[in-house]
Amino acid sequence: MTAETMMKEYRSLKRELSVAGFQLQWFEGISEHEMIESMLYSHHEGERVQTSTLSDKTAGIAVNYRKIMERENDGWYQYLFNRYLYLSEEIDFFERSVSALSGQLPGVVMDLVEGELTWENIAAKYHVSTAMIAKYKKKAAMELEKMYGFRDKQVEAYVLG
Repeated sequence: MTAETMMKEYRSLKRELSVAGFQLQWFEGISEHEMIESMLYSHHEGERVQTSTLSDKTAGIAVNYRKIMERENDGWYQYLFNRYLYLSEEIDFFERSVSALSGQLPGVVMDLVEGELTWENIAAKYHVSTAMIAKYKKKAAMELEKMYGFRDKQVEAYVLG
């Protein structure tokens, strides 16, 4: 992810991280009842000759549902876990990079990306004009892109080395 993307999407990514964390904390997965229903009403693609009776289908569901349910739940949990890790790492890197910016930039950038203050309120808070806030934002974006470039080079060196 780029610094520009993080600056634009910071709030929504923080919300997504919070939701993913909640889902992981309270993970229950697919219930047995939901899995049985999905297997009972699923249909195979294409033409086929029906050779089994309803009791054969029920027996097949009884034998397979727990394995399928566990596989589905494991897959969903793994997706949530990987998404949570990715978001957490991206947000942490962005926040640490912002805190390493020069001068008033860390405060200005966080005020901008958190989106709770208007540009006018941010300008008043830092006793500058809104034009200066725009310059701060541009300068911060350039410094952040350099930090993201360093990170990309490190990852590239690891992958290729």
